[in-house]
Amino acid sequence: MNSLVKSAFVQLISLSLVFVSFGTSTAKTADVEGKEVVYNAGGLLMRGYIAFDKNRKGRRPGVLVVPEWWGITDYERHRARMLAEKGYTALAIDMYGEGKQALNPDEAAGYSRGVAQRPEVEKERFMAAMDFLRQQPEVAPSRIAAIGYCFGGGVVLNMAGQGVDLKGVASFHGSLGAVKPARRGDVKARILVLQGTGDKFVSADQIQAFRQQLISADADFRIVLYPGASHAFTNPKADEYAKKFHLPIAYDAEADNKSWRELLVFLQEIFRE
Repeated sequence: MNSLVKSAFVQLISLSLVFVSFGTSTAKTADVEGKEVVYNAGGLLMRGYIAFDKNRKGRRPGVLVVPEWWGITDYERHRARMLAEKGYTALAIDMYGEGKQALNPDEAAGYSRGVAQRPEVEKERFMAAMDFLRQQPEVAPSRIAAIGYCFGGGVVLNMAGQGVDLKGVASFHGSLGAVKPARRGDVKARILVLQGTGDKFVSADQIQAFRQQLISADADFRIVLYPGASHAFTNPKADEYAKKFHLPIAYDAEADNKSWRELLVFLQEIFRE
């Protein structure tokens, strides 16, 4: 078998794992229940959304979904349901409190900056959601991962860098400028970074600098780049936001689909270990 054929064969086998998530449950047989939930973080009421497959018996891995800078929206709820169809219990989490949503980029920047520039608050709110997810009867409490989009991608990378006990984290077009860079030996979680090369908010130099940070921290990581993909490439509403608010963002269906498949293989790997 020559090297090209062998490589294609390996990729085919890896992608096939996506469709055999945790036994026989698939999107066709899953009966997903999604509901709004409330929990507490530092005295602040947080409003999240949890989704799981009612047909699946026993405990299963849990995945936290950290929103874009808009706050928790139908987009994160949809991603949580997609994860539930694959056999996970997914919790879209509130990082602002009371389910607050930004109505424009200025509000979004203010809300997200208020969290990102206070690492203790960011961690407190993330850990409150993680503790809530662990307590659910459908969840195996020692098998937790986190994914995040844009602002949320930065959050999950920060949590990994601070040594939070997660199996893995995945960042989609996330911010890469950690307030507290990871130190050698601190990172317990495996890391997957999914980034577009056309992202106007994250430069090639920033990606390279972040790569070096992870190497210095001796982290187990993988960075996947999607040529030409813009910031927010996974969100179908990105084009609408771009037009309404004059933002340099755009949806990219190909990068969206490829990055989602990368995530599903990644989750299979970390929860199989």
